Amino acid sequence: METVTISSEFQVFIPKSIREKLKLVPGQRVRAIAYGQRIELVRFAPPGELCGILRGLDATFARDEGDRL
Repeated sequence: METVTISSEFQVFIPKSIREKLKLVPGQRVRAIAYGQRIELVRFAPPGELCGILRGLDATFARDEGDRL
């Protein structure tokens, strides 16, 4: 866990180890979400980036009769 300081302009520096691990780049957008007393920064992925993420998913499983509408 790393500690960061909020600047007078409310900016936060993301440590290099975290930037490298998450492959963040300058100008990349993230979403800021408040959960109680914590803040989470979540990588923003435009809908176009999500295209094809389910490709190759095995959908041949058998469903129970109760699962059908």
